[in-house]
Amino acid sequence: MGILDIILLLIGFVALIKGADFFVEGASSLARIMRIPSVVIGLTIVAMGTSAPEASVSITASLSGNNDIAISNIIGSNIFNSLGVVGVCALLSVFYANTDILKRDLPVNLGITALLVIFLLDLKLGRIEGILLLVIMVVYISVMVYSALKNRTESQDEIKVLCWPLSLLYIVGGLAVVIIGGNLVVDHASNIASALGLSQNFIGLTIVAVGTSLPELVTSITATRKNEPGLALGNAVGSNIFNIMFILGASSVLSPISILGESLIDAILLLIVSAILLIFAYTGKKFDKKEGVVCVGLYVIYTIYLLLR
Repeated sequence: MGILDIILLLIGFVALIKGADFFVEGASSLARIMRIPSVVIGLTIVAMGTSAPEASVSITASLSGNNDIAISNIIGSNIFNSLGVVGVCALLSVFYANTDILKRDLPVNLGITALLVIFLLDLKLGRIEGILLLVIMVVYISVMVYSALKNRTESQDEIKVLCWPLSLLYIVGGLAVVIIGGNLVVDHASNIASALGLSQNFIGLTIVAVGTSLPELVTSITATRKNEPGLALGNAVGSNIFNIMFILGASSVLSPISILGESLIDAILLLIVSAILLIFAYTGKKFDKKEGVVCVGLYVIYTIYLLLR
């Protein structure tokens, strides 16, 4: 572990924060220009964009035969999104769950996670299962587009929006900086963790998973501070769905994934966490500070469990 790793790690964090700020501003502005609810943007463009680091890590790991990293990165990222990202945002500001998220996206998140657990019961994720996940993703995105067109309304707020070329520049430029920052954080956090003698399994489920989820965390926090709760929650939930449908789907199609029994246990824990997230959303149809404390506390307990395991 060298001083250069620490410096580049800090630079990565700064890049994530500033990139996410531009990214959210551009996405929110584009949503208003296109008269599309910000929650839809959060569940599609922002969710897919901030999942780019997970996609890069898992697909590369799958092709190189590092199956544990490919699967643990996604499971760990989804657990962090559900508990860490949503929990921190709830601590910062109470926010209500959008009707579409309650009735469609959170149930889809629970259902696709349950399907993943079923697929992993034989300790592998094959090409046919990967193709099924990709087909489900196409259907899901089609429903999202239909919903966006159906709910297109005139913007009623007086917030100044960017022109569409500048909005796109903010999105693309912000995403590029977010990805660069995420890669810096993951690479150098992994170097530091390895130097401290932590196992690769632990690194995959925590350091790499949290590192690749930092764009989701920073983007959701930024959205919360900009009074875009739909974008904040939509980004976290949409990223979870996208991670399983596209990233694991594409990874297993390119190269079938074999897993250890521990990964199946982690997938089951993710299913339980997804159910908890759905229950919290339905109780009062909001996430408050009390639920935020529970989510963050559960993530701390999960991390301790990984250390002891």
